[in-house]
Amino acid sequence: MMHNQSIPHFFLYEEVPDEVELDFLHVEAIHLRSGMHNWHIHPHAHPEHGQFLFVTKGRGIIRLETEVWQAVPLSLIMIPAGVVHSMEFEPQTDGFVITAADSYIRERTRDDPAMIELKDRPGYFCLDANSSEAQPLADAFQSVASEFVWHGRARRFAIMAHFTRILVSLERLHHALAQNSPWRVPNRNLDIVHRFRRLVETYFREDCPLTFYAEQLHVTHARLNIACRAIAGKSASKILFDRIILEAKRNLLYTSLPIAAVGQAVGLADPAYFCRFFTKRTGISPSEFRENGLSTLQEKQE
Repeated sequence: MMHNQSIPHFFLYEEVPDEVELDFLHVEAIHLRSGMHNWHIHPHAHPEHGQFLFVTKGRGIIRLETEVWQAVPLSLIMIPAGVVHSMEFEPQTDGFVITAADSYIRERTRDDPAMIELKDRPGYFCLDANSSEAQPLADAFQSVASEFVWHGRARRFAIMAHFTRILVSLERLHHALAQNSPWRVPNRNLDIVHRFRRLVETYFREDCPLTFYAEQLHVTHARLNIACRAIAGKSASKILFDRIILEAKRNLLYTSLPIAAVGQAVGLADPAYFCRFFTKRTGISPSEFRENGLSTLQEKQE
């Protein structure tokens, strides 16, 4: 748990932006950076880059916000940009970590409507060694890593091909979980919700009404709600409020900001209103959430 005034934001953990290719991707073995930090990566976020982990040996724990995932051999983990996360590995754990620019992922997925939201969806899959995706994934991660350090001819094109294979596997695994869904999503709904989520990321701290978002999207408030319920199973206001609550939880768990300052940070300047807003949607007050946060995470780990 962090107690400083802000959550660190990096491209690579504790590495300055001008040392990496911000519009591309970076790949390295898990043991290199984790081992350098005593196998413990503290809570942080990557504002404009997603991360893809593939574990080949050892074990660990990946925390995303208040979720706790077990990293085991043949587990594939996708952490979207902006998500606060931390990692604790057993010594000698290994595998690969790809850190890719959102713009790069978007370029790879823009031509397939089914993959539009892939970069924004956290993913956690433990594969069986005999599954159809296990070996292709292992080969793709290894190939990206090899091409990344080789600097051979057509290097970026080769990396693009292997990275695209990883994205395909990730989408197929997501689809396998949802294939029993009784409905099919119209592409127009996908587009509206995707753009709405991006607007929410930009403006949720500014206490903008839903009519503002609908106007920016050139749809009615009712049409926005229809799309959100079709894609996410909840209203547009619920998506917006969930994002505000998520940011509030981040600040309560990972910073020492006063409760009133946390409310201001998410666009709710009135401390009393922020406390009512938070309590109504979580069933617990901000101060209680902060007090219980660390013990809750520890219980999940156990």
